[in-house]
Amino acid sequence: MDFSLTQEQKMVQRTIREFVKNELMPLEQQVLRNEREGRPGITSDELKALQLKAKELGFWGINTPEEYGGANLGSLMSAITWMELGRTFVPFSFGGQADNILYYCNEEQKKKYLIPTIEGKRRSCFALTEPGAGSDTSNIRMSAVKDGNEWVLNGEKIFITNGNDADFAMVFAVTDKEKGAHGGVTCFLVDREMGWRSERIPTMGEWDPAALVFEDVRVPEENILGTLGGGLNLGFQWIGAARWVIVARALGSAERLLQMAIDHAKTRVTFGKPIAERQAIQWMIADSAVEIEAAKWITLRAAWMLDQGLDNRHQASMSKLYGANMANRVVDRVLQIHGGMGYTKELPIERWYREMRLLRIFDGTDEIQRFIIARNLLKGHVKVGEWMD
Repeated sequence: MDFSLTQEQKMVQRTIREFVKNELMPLEQQVLRNEREGRPGITSDELKALQLKAKELGFWGINTPEEYGGANLGSLMSAITWMELGRTFVPFSFGGQADNILYYCNEEQKKKYLIPTIEGKRRSCFALTEPGAGSDTSNIRMSAVKDGNEWVLNGEKIFITNGNDADFAMVFAVTDKEKGAHGGVTCFLVDREMGWRSERIPTMGEWDPAALVFEDVRVPEENILGTLGGGLNLGFQWIGAARWVIVARALGSAERLLQMAIDHAKTRVTFGKPIAERQAIQWMIADSAVEIEAAKWITLRAAWMLDQGLDNRHQASMSKLYGANMANRVVDRVLQIHGGMGYTKELPIERWYREMRLLRIFDGTDEIQRFIIARNLLKGHVKVGEWMD
């Protein structure tokens, strides 16, 4: 059992950390100003320019297969990459990537959707959640009715990331009511020009989701992704791949926040002493460090299991549950250590505070993760004290 990184992994980690420090962190004040004025933190043109800079360093398609021009670094390296990117709140991600389920496209669909997405010419969104069907995917109401060689979609999706900017959506709709959720739901590739519209949903954070409205949107038969009735299997693959990634980025943020708290505690003086000498402050710092370390190894193991071809769903749920709550506890302590200044918009702590709160809801609530974990244990899918394989 070796917990150390290889020399190649260390080199990649250092390079990304330098990129974040030199190219992204200097933009933080600009991002804060833009967001306060109701504008995007960075524009799409600025994002593309940064992605091209990263491409010059070899960072393009971090987890994209080599046949599509990607680096295919694997899940463990992807986790480390997201940790490093999490050290800043600048809304950046490396280019050259596509949603994992888009690789189920047939050859014609790959030309129209997958490859242009990898190249950055198209942008997708994943449309599963509905007003009455969030974690309860069995309650999907979006309908798709066959009419000749087309399907007519009606319904609404909600809280869709990238829904305001995407030019096509991966939409899940009921194609056979008799078969229910498993076997009766199909995924469609639906271009915006086919007639769906998006409506912005204001939130307490900088996440900018959308409601997608479908009114008699006609979709060609050839736009079915995967197989007819196989939609939920694809949906669960998308969700499962994202849970531990969310925590990986939060880990980077938590480490940056903790360092901010340590630096502040050493210089902030009350009653003649730095607050770093106060036990109350020391315990908040110590608890945060321990929880960050615990969340890190739960998450890295979830990524490692994927690289080994193992079923990581139980581990991913534990990562999501513990990591999301860890991030919320850490940012709350860091804000407390900074006192009144932490609550102001002069520092980015309050922004991170709002952002972290979403983690306990996004891609499966705390309650859903607890349900999954308990079910696996009670049904014997996972046994206490045994290594998962």
